[in-house]
Amino acid sequence: MMIISPMRERDPWKQIKPWERTSYAVTRRAEHRRRPPRGPIPRREEGEGRCINSNVTTLPVIGGEKQKYRTEKKSERPREEEEREGEAQSANGALLDVVSAAQKFGINYGQIANNLPDPTQVAGLLQSLNVNKVKLYDADPKVLMAFANTGVEFIIAIGNENLQSMAGNPGAARQWVTQHVQPFLPATRITCITVGNEVFSGNDTGMMASLLPAMKAIYAAVGELGLGGQVTVSSAHSVNVLATSFPPSSGAFREDLAQYIQPLLDFHGQTNSPFLINAYPFFAYKASPGSVSLSYVLFEPNPGVRDPNTNLSYDNMLYAQIDAVYAAMKAMGHTDIGVRISETGWPSKGDEDEAGATVENAAAYNGNLMQRIAMNQGTPLKPNVPIDVFVFALFNEDMKPGPTSERNYGLFYPNGSPVYAINTGAGGVSGRTGPFDPYSAQMFSSASRLAMTSGMGVVVLLGALFL
Repeated sequence: MMIISPMRERDPWKQIKPWERTSYAVTRRAEHRRRPPRGPIPRREEGEGRCINSNVTTLPVIGGEKQKYRTEKKSERPREEEEREGEAQSANGALLDVVSAAQKFGINYGQIANNLPDPTQVAGLLQSLNVNKVKLYDADPKVLMAFANTGVEFIIAIGNENLQSMAGNPGAARQWVTQHVQPFLPATRITCITVGNEVFSGNDTGMMASLLPAMKAIYAAVGELGLGGQVTVSSAHSVNVLATSFPPSSGAFREDLAQYIQPLLDFHGQTNSPFLINAYPFFAYKASPGSVSLSYVLFEPNPGVRDPNTNLSYDNMLYAQIDAVYAAMKAMGHTDIGVRISETGWPSKGDEDEAGATVENAAAYNGNLMQRIAMNQGTPLKPNVPIDVFVFALFNEDMKPGPTSERNYGLFYPNGSPVYAINTGAGGVSGRTGPFDPYSAQMFSSASRLAMTSGMGVVVLLGALFL
């Protein structure tokens, strides 16, 4: 996860035709390193609304073993109570519809924090949410053991710092697989190993040159140990590997990266492994809130933009970025590789200069995205290929460096309470009605339920939560 530096406020493309612009290929982390290309986005309209805009709230009522719910107008409640509820954003925990969405999207489980629950409790939480795909940034044995026999699929990772040693030493690659993969199979479903993360976002050409040899060494080790039918090998890239992404049909990789990406794509084609992309439309809006349509980046109703070459219409930035990657791979001779979004999300809080980092926008982005996932929706270019997405992230991580937003991408606080409610359109999408209740999750004790619903919200101590 890299942070890309903000773009200039002045829009130098005002006089350029839409299809001549480059993309808002903007993602997280290494914001100080490379200025992203830009693309045509519908102009922001005055008075644009938000997805979360209700005047009625649902409150939990403790009674017996089960919780009941009552509704009341917010105007009838004390201001202090409203503020407490705003902090926890809907204590009823209407986080997502488990049938329609949860089984179809993955979650990134980062651990750069000093207050996270034990992995065994996290396993209980995700099982109760019915989330069955998890992506790690390492190969933490405690996590892998905690999820044994749960059926949850895992993507585990090899850090950038290990690439050069593995590229030049196949024995080191075999040792890593022997230590971090083989002991956990088949109880824990490890299905993919990512070798490095956003390697092409930096300036280390030695690391860039080592990426593919390291991937090949890991792939060979997986095969030698008889795991080739279970585990694929890939690497996650920032969407900034694209030099151009609008129109999507003109998507192209950066020329300076072609020497690395061409053989990398050949590897993916030969091994039938996916090309992973980290994409964050939030950064496009953050960089230029006056010219980027919030509705366009949040998947909300908007005029959209049309690709003049294909006549395909795009109503959101993420889909345009995905199809631009497909086009860029086609330009390099590959139509045989799938694209997965290994990271995307929206922060619920940010610094004063981080426009759009709010609870409402985070709930809108993730909620609207989950609605589309629940519908098995594909992109305009690949309508019959459902989007494959890993949302970032499971928890807020209090030790992450960088701006405030970096520590506020989580769907959950470390104590297990939801940061905000997500409206996945359950009634219209899946036929289900009524919210999902995360208080039924195994990680919550009756004491913690009472504490949070009594207004303590996110300040309940972990010790009280996991009795």
